[in-house]
Amino acid sequence: MTGAAASRAGTKGVPREQREQQLLDIATLEFGNRGYVNASLAEIVSAAGVSKPLVYAYFGSRDELHAACVHRAGKALVAAVAEAQAAQGAHGKALATLTAIFRALDGRTQNWRIIYDSTLPRPGAAFETARHYQDALNTMGSAGVAEILADAGILSPDDHSLLLTLWFSIVSTTVSWWGDHPENTPEDMTDRCVRLFTAVSTGHARAGAPPRSR
Repeated sequence: MTGAAASRAGTKGVPREQREQQLLDIATLEFGNRGYVNASLAEIVSAAGVSKPLVYAYFGSRDELHAACVHRAGKALVAAVAEAQAAQGAHGKALATLTAIFRALDGRTQNWRIIYDSTLPRPGAAFETARHYQDALNTMGSAGVAEILADAGILSPDDHSLLLTLWFSIVSTTVSWWGDHPENTPEDMTDRCVRLFTAVSTGHARAGAPPRSR
């Protein structure tokens, strides 16, 4: 484990609410970095400097601790993306959504990973908890993709399906990259994405344009 989870949090005399947040921070790192299946409760309590009985007293079980992490991450991310939907125009909304995701995940890229954790058993309670937030994010993403395509006069359901898949794949890959390059601010990430998307779009337009006459 790295970061906050690499050092003992120290909880003596800490108010319960603050201690719970410390545990959630450390558990989110563990679940995010190693996945639900491979995450170790022993590592979590060791990093937090508490006992397993205390974790059970606060959260009930390992699964309930995981659910608390997912709920905290999911509520914050869904709220941020929902607020971004007020932006004007399809492209403005897409940019606002991307910015909202980066701001919500600033210093917390594991929040995305625990929501879209591929190790979650299916079917299972942990997967259903995460899927609740996946569905909310996917619904907003689907609407945004539909607006982008409608502006371009594209109505194909298959095009919509593919672009939606690409959107979430790009966001997931970008968030993963950001986790390895935490020196970037949310604004840096937004600017970087816009710059690269523009470069790809411009290059595609030039490649598809007829040769210029000389």
